[in-house]
Amino acid sequence: MDETRVVRVAGHDLGAYLRRLGVREPGPPGVVALRRLHAAHVEIVAYEAIDIQLGQLTSIDPGDSVRRIARSGRGGYCYHLNGAFSVLLRALGYDVRWHRAGVQNRSDSCPPGVAIANHLAVTVHGLVTSDCPSGVWLVDAGLGDGLHEPLPLHEGSYVQGPFRYQIRRSAAEPGGWRFEHDPRGGFTGMDFADRAATLADFLPRHRFLSRSPQSSFVRTCIVQRRDASGSDILAGCVLRRLAAAPSQDRTLDTQADWFAVLADIFGLHLTDLDTAARNALWTRVRRAHESWRRK
Repeated sequence: MDETRVVRVAGHDLGAYLRRLGVREPGPPGVVALRRLHAAHVEIVAYEAIDIQLGQLTSIDPGDSVRRIARSGRGGYCYHLNGAFSVLLRALGYDVRWHRAGVQNRSDSCPPGVAIANHLAVTVHGLVTSDCPSGVWLVDAGLGDGLHEPLPLHEGSYVQGPFRYQIRRSAAEPGGWRFEHDPRGGFTGMDFADRAATLADFLPRHRFLSRSPQSSFVRTCIVQRRDASGSDILAGCVLRRLAAAPSQDRTLDTQADWFAVLADIFGLHLTDLDTAARNALWTRVRRAHESWRRK
């Protein structure tokens, strides 16, 4: 399926989306093509919530998220990333479904359950292989330092780069599934429901994550990018690389260094922010870092 056909079918500027991913010819729907698209997405489109640091409530309508990624050069968090990626995959002929999900963070003593809907999980159906007899795949471009490529929705252990994952039936959600992250990862795991979800299921939590003082996105500026050998994580002013070798933290002490890292490592040039917004962003990030360091 060529790029022009994709744009005409979807009604969105998916040609620009594919160009940003560096995938000019995605090919017919299949596991190989899906892996290629997924890897390109997580390597190029950063997981970020910078708008929340600026006090802005963004749209998570999938069409708006497509335009955000394709035209502004921005990333987003799960609602943006998986919402937009779903639009692209459907336009390419994949059978895509959304699911309410609950991410268990390292600070959570137990899984929060899917009712919280703090994550939009995605599955792709109809791609039967020897290691995926059900034909159902977990596709997730919005888990930060999580998946590099799709995983068969089949109980087992899977290795991607330096990380080992587990897929099993969920103990927190009857009939649902559990993705267990590597112990070194940024979160413990993610449970998701089997039944399909809609955009309305995620709007209340999106408002909470964007506005509440209890939201991790409000408290800390987090930017992440996954690649085949590990992941890069910027938490406030601290840059970390998770890979096979032991991680080493680097503290970014100047505004110039901080924005340079955003551009060079995460592909976030933030050309949509004027000087005042960039200064305000750095001031907020630096103050939060100093507060964290004093604790």
